[in-house]
Amino acid sequence: METELPHAARWLPPKTFENDFAIVTGGGTGLGLEISRGLCALGARVVILSRDAEHHRAFMDECATRGWRGEAATLDLREPVDVERAANALAERHGAPTILVNNAAGNFVCPAERLSARAWRAVLGIVLDGTFYASRYFGKHMIEARRGRILNVVATYAWTGMPGVVHSASAKAGVLAMTRTLAVEWARFGLRVNAIAPGPFESEGARGNLWPDEAMKARIESGIPLGRFGTADEMAAHCLWLLSPASSYVNGECFTIDGGASLGRGMWTEGATRKGTEERA
Repeated sequence: METELPHAARWLPPKTFENDFAIVTGGGTGLGLEISRGLCALGARVVILSRDAEHHRAFMDECATRGWRGEAATLDLREPVDVERAANALAERHGAPTILVNNAAGNFVCPAERLSARAWRAVLGIVLDGTFYASRYFGKHMIEARRGRILNVVATYAWTGMPGVVHSASAKAGVLAMTRTLAVEWARFGLRVNAIAPGPFESEGARGNLWPDEAMKARIESGIPLGRFGTADEMAAHCLWLLSPASSYVNGECFTIDGGASLGRGMWTEGATRKGTEERA
């Protein structure tokens, strides 16, 4: 049995989550997979949910190899009746979840004037509706147990905007508002609700949908002050911290992890000064 921890889990004490039951939507690929691996490695029971059973394979194979307490189920988060049924069934089997990570998403680049109503609805259905349905139905059990942590995955373009992703930006902005609203509304039940806003990081989905060629990737990287994309395990490490007891007084926050990409640059660039400025300085 393998004992080495996934990279994202190395920054927290062993067994940090041993008393936790976690639900991770979209937990079989990309960032969701790294979060799921980290939670399991630190002792949690984790159930990943996604529409495609093929996305479960890597997680379930690793659970078998490492002896982790992991499960997977297919679920379309756009269907509230199905989400409620799944939440009730899992709570009956394992008790109320203590962690919910709303990570499931859909995105692709398309100019707003060419975006079809169906495409618009598909992305909002997964991101905005799905996050609410999962929060509503899994959150009900957390409220009854009077404890729980919810973490939503948004994006910096939820407040900056970004051409080509009006559907995703609008949905993520809604999730950010939802995060802050539920953080206030559900705090009295012992729940914390936070969000993260990852910058660009390497993943199969992002490569295919957001930077399909090296020229585009290089252009995006050039706008990141740290000069590189992040990694999924770097993003997951911060997620694990926000879900851990170390952040027990953090509520309603959105933690940006983007290497400084969303910060303003101003007008000054290195080596470009107006004639005479240095002399006067």
